[in-house]
Amino acid sequence: MLWVDKYRPRALDKIIAHEEIAQNLKKLVSEHDCPHLLFYGPTGSGKKTLVMALLKQMFGPGVEKVKLENKMWKIDAGTRKIELELTTLSSTHHVEMNPSDAGFQDRHIVQEIIKEMARNRPVDTKGKKGFKVLVLNEVDKLSREGQHSLRRTMEKYSASCRLILCCNSSSKVTEAVRSRCLNIRVNAPTEEQIIKVLEFIGKKENLQLPPGFTARIAAQSNRNLRRAILSFETCRVQQYPFTVNQALPPLDWEQYVSEIASDIMKEQSPKRLFSVRGKIYELLVNCIPPEIILKKLLSELLKKLDSELKHEVCHWAAYYEHRMRFGQKAIFHIEAFVAKFMSIYKAFLIATFG
Repeated sequence: MLWVDKYRPRALDKIIAHEEIAQNLKKLVSEHDCPHLLFYGPTGSGKKTLVMALLKQMFGPGVEKVKLENKMWKIDAGTRKIELELTTLSSTHHVEMNPSDAGFQDRHIVQEIIKEMARNRPVDTKGKKGFKVLVLNEVDKLSREGQHSLRRTMEKYSASCRLILCCNSSSKVTEAVRSRCLNIRVNAPTEEQIIKVLEFIGKKENLQLPPGFTARIAAQSNRNLRRAILSFETCRVQQYPFTVNQALPPLDWEQYVSEIASDIMKEQSPKRLFSVRGKIYELLVNCIPPEIILKKLLSELLKKLDSELKHEVCHWAAYYEHRMRFGQKAIFHIEAFVAKFMSIYKAFLIATFG
């Protein structure tokens, strides 16, 4: 088992990186009723860990007995019937799913699944927790129609169903949905908190840690706790005992983006643009999120640029990132940014060196 799963805190009391949020959630549960919740914050900040610890606090260890199901949904959409396949993780108390996987059909998924959950309302003899919890991931990727359906469903079934929504950016969630939830911001953990978690894991694994070793991993992790733990485990596999100057493994895809940036800087031509497109497509096929590719590519290009060009390049990166949110094919927008960059950089080289 990977350390990132092995040492994931299972209870609110055991959470190291977000103690204050964990304590507030504990108070919320002790009042026996829980509003709809929206957890938002960057990737690897610990949102899912907090959600699972909260569910355990509410319902006890039963929520950890989950089953994975691939389910076909037959939906009557007026004049036609739609078949959709969706993967869900469920226990007797909750269901976890990613409705944005259904693409532009996501609103049907939101309506049908919550309806079914509301019909199968759990019976609680003590008169508490007579509701089921539906955990929806990546709600910021839901279509507008999907989010409107979600709002209506939240109102209609609030007596028998509680929603816990997770997303990276709350700005992409409609105001109507946000206003019906208690919003919880989960910040990226600080480097000190990451060091604390890594030292805790090191102690549990009986590892000898050289001075400053965990601090170097924390600094390289870009405040992503999941990434820091994976990097720590990779170091342990590559070389143990650790040494003070041990090289930290870069992530393969980051190395690849760095090579793409070097390719773009070396030559600005249609032929080079075509080869770069193939490399970006490879990253997308390997499930690297397009926003992350664009952000990393921008940071790699900025490292190599003259300061007078930086402002203009950042402007165009923001422009294409904004367009990418509303488009269907991310590759078009990343490629458009690369083409724009090439034209700006080539014009600058001609003006400077003739």
